[in-house]
Amino acid sequence: MPFANIKIPQAALSRAQKAEIVHNLTALFAHYFGEAARTHTMVLIEEVPDGGYGRADEVFVVPDAYRASDAATSP
Repeated sequence: MPFANIKIPQAALSRAQKAEIVHNLTALFAHYFGEAARTHTMVLIEEVPDGGYGRADEVFVVPDAYRASDAATSP
């Protein structure tokens, strides 16, 4: 079973954008592994809370301008 685990900043993507990622990654796996893989592909999108990630001693927080408009209603 193909499996993709994507980590993104919390509230950075809308529900529609997440659905698009799931669709596109599923199609990519089906392209490489054959259509039979489509029904068994798992895509997990994990949202990391602000302050829960960083790089080079800098903790990241997503600016409000970059937050998805429907992120508050996304699961």
